[in-house]
Amino acid sequence: MNRKTLVLSAVAGLLTPALAACGGSGSGGGGGDAIVVGTTDRFTASSDAPAPLDPAFAYDVGSWNILRQTVQTLMVQPRGEGDPVPEAAENCGFTDTGNERYACKLRSDLTFSDGDPVTAADVKFSIDRALAIKSDSEVWALLSTIDTVETHGDNEVIFHLKTADATFPFKLSTPVAGIVNPKDYDKKKLRDGFDIDGSGPYTMHAEVKDNELVKATFTKNPHYDGLLKPKNDTVELKSFDDADSMGAALDKGDIDVMTRTMSPEQIRKLQNANGGNVNLVEMAGLEIRFLGFDTDAPSVKNKAVRQAMAQIIDRAALVAKVYGTQAQPLYSLVAAGVTGHANSFFNRYSEPSVAKARSLLTEAGVTTPVKLTLHYTTDHYGPATAKEFEVLRQQLNASGLFDVGIEGTPWNKFRKAEQKGRYDVYGMGWFPDFPDADNYLAPFLDADNTLGSPYANSEIRNTLIPRSRRQADRLSASKSLTDIQGIVAKDVPVIPLWQGKQYVAARDDVTGSEYAMNSSSTLQLWELGRGVSD
Repeated sequence: MNRKTLVLSAVAGLLTPALAACGGSGSGGGGGDAIVVGTTDRFTASSDAPAPLDPAFAYDVGSWNILRQTVQTLMVQPRGEGDPVPEAAENCGFTDTGNERYACKLRSDLTFSDGDPVTAADVKFSIDRALAIKSDSEVWALLSTIDTVETHGDNEVIFHLKTADATFPFKLSTPVAGIVNPKDYDKKKLRDGFDIDGSGPYTMHAEVKDNELVKATFTKNPHYDGLLKPKNDTVELKSFDDADSMGAALDKGDIDVMTRTMSPEQIRKLQNANGGNVNLVEMAGLEIRFLGFDTDAPSVKNKAVRQAMAQIIDRAALVAKVYGTQAQPLYSLVAAGVTGHANSFFNRYSEPSVAKARSLLTEAGVTTPVKLTLHYTTDHYGPATAKEFEVLRQQLNASGLFDVGIEGTPWNKFRKAEQKGRYDVYGMGWFPDFPDADNYLAPFLDADNTLGSPYANSEIRNTLIPRSRRQADRLSASKSLTDIQGIVAKDVPVIPLWQGKQYVAARDDVTGSEYAMNSSSTLQLWELGRGVSD
């Protein structure tokens, strides 16, 4: 197959998938006609998180990728990115000039996968349920601008907002706004385990071992009525322990498609291979990585310590040593290419400088070296995370101003510990809920933020975020958004590190791989089909 490049419409022109023919052996995935997709995402039910796939709790890219196949939302991100469009709804829109009243009319004869009708009352139930449960994942905060939900008959839903929120249509496209059947979901508590019932394009059967989902089988839902057009009847999503075992399964033909997260070495190998029957799809991505701080912790409570770290870290060297061309340095919480992005950290700190960092600490009366532990998750963001944190450790310690250790923890323990404030400094990634600058800022800086961070800035929360949400034209919101980023660079509740590209590897008899994942790492399994690629 010849190298080929496709250009698709995307957020600020970001998405430009390139397909390259790469090496691989075997004749195609098992499971009959099912398209088999591999992932290193892990799905675990535990005493701390017994309901990993309940829309009112789930708040990570892996669980959302399962929910997006099965639970329908009023709005959905279109194939080529851009503003959300009606999905379970026939039409939606603001009905006032202040962006505070949003009305949706449901498609007629919409049904759940068991044939029960989907009504406006079910939409209200689902939204009210997420807000009432207020799970500790903080996913409900995406809906926090809702005051009341009103229904008119069986087909019309009206959302009355507490304050203007131009991003609200995006929020209705996220799984926390997924429509669930009241007979399957309790209004006051989460649904434990891995069962999902909805009105999305697929139904799901979960194969569970030791409280962990090892395979999800998605079967085309005959009752589905919506915007999406599934190009297959069955997709199997298999969870692997690591990227190497996932890659070996692709080589053997046990899977057809390899998604997140591949190792940098695997990607380089596929990029450099000639011939073969595996295609690597590369596209610009909106994923970011950053260091977060418990700003109340004694070791980092002094702002100068965090500022000094921001002054020392060499993002370009970090990316070059660990990710190469697969990532780029990032100088703001907002991903480059998203309207409102500003290089606020570069503007404030410029190039890395130990001398400037020393001055910051000396002026603040901080005794050096500052002793810290950087915490990271071993199994959620890919196999290169450990190397990334070793490079960070080396950079900080080489300055002589810090005495840094690193500690890795599996995601199912790491996430809970981070939210409970057990880590002074920790590494996190963010796959945006929707491609708007607000979603890179409010989830970390607003009240009830997803990090559980104690950092609070009244100007950000009370003035700048609300002001930005009053602007339906997101370009007009840029001033407020860039002001927020400037405050973040000064106060340093987080340190942005890098922004990554997205990759999918697929056997060449699988079609639609260039659309199988969007720039936010959302799996779009309905795009995959069988055929002969051209």
